[in-house]
Amino acid sequence: MGEQTTVKFPQEVIDEYATLGVDLPALFSAGTLGERMGVQILEAAADRVVGTMPVEGNTQPYGLLHGGASAVLAETLGSIGSMMHGGPHKVAVGVDLNCTHHRGVRSGTVTGVATPVHRGRSTATYEIVITDEQDKRVCTARLTCLLRDVQG
Repeated sequence: MGEQTTVKFPQEVIDEYATLGVDLPALFSAGTLGERMGVQILEAAADRVVGTMPVEGNTQPYGLLHGGASAVLAETLGSIGSMMHGGPHKVAVGVDLNCTHHRGVRSGTVTGVATPVHRGRSTATYEIVITDEQDKRVCTARLTCLLRDVQG
């Protein structure tokens, strides 16, 4: 769904994962659901994650962007931020997602920006603001992830 873009990771993060034998840009994706919905990650760091999603193909019966689609974009972006905060020895697992839908969108692309509200040792919370192509707020979401140790 659309043109593929390269995820922009800070070089120090790429290097950190590389020391563990992990090619982070090659490994990283929005997952099967995110791919099906056309989610593209443009920027990924613990302090800011940016992604886009087309409205087309992600609408409800009235032709508006489905609220669940906004939730998928929000959880994807907040989970990425949590993963980046937790580092290579933690797994981020979403435990709470709250979405407030402000306006409908019928076409184009929406953009989500996730920024941290709290970054602790065991949890991370991100606010995700989703806007339309006119920079009008479509949805405000909050995601909290549990940071679990990677099981070897």
